[in-house]
Amino acid sequence: MSAITPLGSSWPDVYNKLKNSHCAITTMNQWRTIQGLSCLLAAPVTERIDLPITRRLSRSMSRVSLIAAKSAEAALGNSALNFAEMDKDNIGIAYGSSFGSAEQLVPFGRVLSESKVRGISPTGYIKLMGHTAAINLSLFLGIKGRLIPTGSACTSGSQALGYAYETIKYGIHPLMLAGSAEELSPIQTAVFDAFYAASRENDRPQQSVRPFSHDRSGMVVGEGGATFFLESLEHALARKAAIHAEIVGFATNMDGSHVMQQNPEMMEKVILSALASAHLQPDAIGYISAHATGTDSDAIEASVIRKIFGDKVPVSSNKGHLGHSLGASSSISAWLTINMMNCGWFAPTLNLTHAADNCSGLWHITGEGLRRECDFVMVNSFAFGGVNTSIILKRWNR
Repeated sequence: MSAITPLGSSWPDVYNKLKNSHCAITTMNQWRTIQGLSCLLAAPVTERIDLPITRRLSRSMSRVSLIAAKSAEAALGNSALNFAEMDKDNIGIAYGSSFGSAEQLVPFGRVLSESKVRGISPTGYIKLMGHTAAINLSLFLGIKGRLIPTGSACTSGSQALGYAYETIKYGIHPLMLAGSAEELSPIQTAVFDAFYAASRENDRPQQSVRPFSHDRSGMVVGEGGATFFLESLEHALARKAAIHAEIVGFATNMDGSHVMQQNPEMMEKVILSALASAHLQPDAIGYISAHATGTDSDAIEASVIRKIFGDKVPVSSNKGHLGHSLGASSSISAWLTINMMNCGWFAPTLNLTHAADNCSGLWHITGEGLRRECDFVMVNSFAFGGVNTSIILKRWNR
């Protein structure tokens, strides 16, 4: 597995920054020229994204695909797979993002706004389409098996992991590349700014996102990606792989009631379904990675966690450190959670000093984080349109 985040791409570096309460959110001064944009905050990836690719392939790759390919390249190195000798027909891809490159909206939108066809390139649509990262990963690595593009906003990564898990579980492929990525654009911030969900505390970026807090002011859009090589247990043991974790439970459902207002009943059902699929009771979970973005919806998520787990399971959100990387957020959360489980330390919810009344009654991790050994962790994600996911991961102890 591998990740590219606003805090860095190596776990030792990210761990050190989490331990020192580092926040990657900054004020985007270049956005000040955008009229009507009140939120000028974001959490960009600052490292250079270099790849050994041909000019022909680079023409179809926007930044989201470059982030995906860079993290996939690192994950492949981490896996120690003899990839060159493998049957690429029997490897699949489950990968997602909210959408492709926002920059490509300009020439295509001009057709409607100005009745002009100008600036549209032959590869522009490839960069724009929702499954651009998945397709470019196939081209980059030569993978030819099943393709499962997951463009479900904030659950893009968790659905990709879950569907890859199921693909392996039911014997379709022994190996799946899975994850998600997102490139930063002011368009994304403008969307959340339009319905007052984005933080407007431009003069205090480090404290702008406060999940579960009584004075939470909204979310901030981030950037990044995470990629995993999932394989069957038999395949991993046969090649004596260094296993990071085991996926033991997954569930996803839809609210079917409202495009933006979360349905606590369906959120509860998805968590209970994930527990049932893993054959676990709630008290077996040692940590919950919450979706909490620093918006009003944190209270709904808190009520569901409180109902199922009470105050017996520690909970935190990484959005105060990283912002909300939308389509990349749930895969990055999985990467962070696996690493934290394996090192026995869980990061706090940054900027949470006083939980809101409607977010209380949970074991909130604050301050310096929590030292804790546990065998099972849960990653929950919820997306626009009423998409809910829950993944349960097990520490590898065999």
